[in-house]
Amino acid sequence: MVSVPVVVRDNKGHALGTLAKENFQVFDKGKSQEIVRFVIEKAGSQTLKAAKTVDALPAEGEAGTPDIPERFVAYLFDDMHLPWADLVRSRDAAGRQLAKLAKTDRAAIYTTSGQNVVDFTDDIDKLQADLLRLRNRSISDPGGIAQCPDISFYMADLIVNKNDTTTLNLAGQEALICLGLPAQALSSAIQMAQGKAQQVLAVGTQETHVTWTVLKDVVRRMAGMPGQRIIVLISPGFISPTEYQPDKNDIMDKAIKANVVINSLDARGLWVDPTIDASLPNTTVTPAFQIAKSMNDRMSASAQADVLAEMAYGTGGSFFQNNNDLDEGMRQLTGPPEFYYVLGFAPQNLKNDGSFHALRVTVKSNPPVSFNVQARKGYYAPKKTSNAAENAKEEIEEALFSREELGELPVELHTQFFKASDKDATIAVVCRLDPKHIQFKKADGRNNNVLTIVSAVFDRNGNFMSAIQKTVDIKMKDETMAKLPAVWALKTNFSVPPGSYMIRLVVRDSEGQLMSALNGAVAIQ
Repeated sequence: MVSVPVVVRDNKGHALGTLAKENFQVFDKGKSQEIVRFVIEKAGSQTLKAAKTVDALPAEGEAGTPDIPERFVAYLFDDMHLPWADLVRSRDAAGRQLAKLAKTDRAAIYTTSGQNVVDFTDDIDKLQADLLRLRNRSISDPGGIAQCPDISFYMADLIVNKNDTTTLNLAGQEALICLGLPAQALSSAIQMAQGKAQQVLAVGTQETHVTWTVLKDVVRRMAGMPGQRIIVLISPGFISPTEYQPDKNDIMDKAIKANVVINSLDARGLWVDPTIDASLPNTTVTPAFQIAKSMNDRMSASAQADVLAEMAYGTGGSFFQNNNDLDEGMRQLTGPPEFYYVLGFAPQNLKNDGSFHALRVTVKSNPPVSFNVQARKGYYAPKKTSNAAENAKEEIEEALFSREELGELPVELHTQFFKASDKDATIAVVCRLDPKHIQFKKADGRNNNVLTIVSAVFDRNGNFMSAIQKTVDIKMKDETMAKLPAVWALKTNFSVPPGSYMIRLVVRDSEGQLMSALNGAVAIQ
């Protein structure tokens, strides 16, 4: 199953939630696919549903109102690419947004350099203090020193990886000018430019590699948060050579599977075309040279933005760009789209060769209307076939770290707690199951099924604390089945200090491959 999150906006930028399955078409490598899964998600709908399911048995000790997070926002600052001025503006805008952090929200600060990191918390003072410590951590930043020739990562990629002689000659001409060399030294200047391009490419590639690695780690971290998951990537954009396409798709696949939305903010604000940017130095070069150099700068700036757009649209997120109102950008991006769709299709005759499959999503209506459609651009075919046990393990793990409730099995969640002292308490998670409404497989005169029951506890900031898995291997004769009680109850105990906790219960059976997932909350004062 390939899941494709889609955001459809009208001409005013409003997300639409009124479309039906019939309005959509999905093309895999140009071939139309049958949409076999269609879900409309509304912001906050899963959380509201989860809040109604809290069901606690009478408990010993004093109970309070659980302070449980519902939404997790990770601010990822690309401090390896952000110039100081843009970093300060975006940092201050994030600070003003964090000052309005809701009680049910948790925020974290991450950086591509790995420095000045704050994990999920509702401590606004701690978050604000960390923002003030952000700095540019670029490997390639020359510290304001003019480079000769001035070769960008985009140009270096063209020169070294794509053997673009036009760009190489351009860099050679610039070396002649900035070094004050005579025209007959052009060959030496081109060799110098070639060497400089290799240096720039090596450093830029390292920065890109680190950026993708950190983003992948943040997505993995977000996958373990029990609620709505939003990453706000704050960056001027960066160049990502073709060799990193698998990394991008891997990140988008993991984000989609974990219901993580990546929103991108272009911290450059209103972008100025290099041909009219008065802040650039006025060098004594020919008009033809200046036009060619400006064209490279323009294409580089566009390519940087493309990366941000691809990550946002590929995960059902939003991209805020070409706008100096970063406060409005932060406001828009820290919340998910009001509506989005998840389309699922099963590729026919899919080869496990790891090849890239380009995707295209179209929306049709009657009468025809122009829509802005945001959807992932593609996926990579798997390289191996997974077995049933691996699929079951993956399904249970994904359900455990979700807030979505499933009710395919007749399961109820109840909780108890026992407070032994001011420092010690026990939470009992009780799974109540109706065995008469479970599918069994008849073999060797017995009714067979295997139930996997996983209970987990998360703290008040949504951090995973502990999980316990129990397996019930059922092999009952018909006469035993006839005498089954109306309810089976299985209890799992967790030792915790007093506080607020979220409970997650996941039950899966092997025969019907059905699953139930429920939420609960406990506050021990």
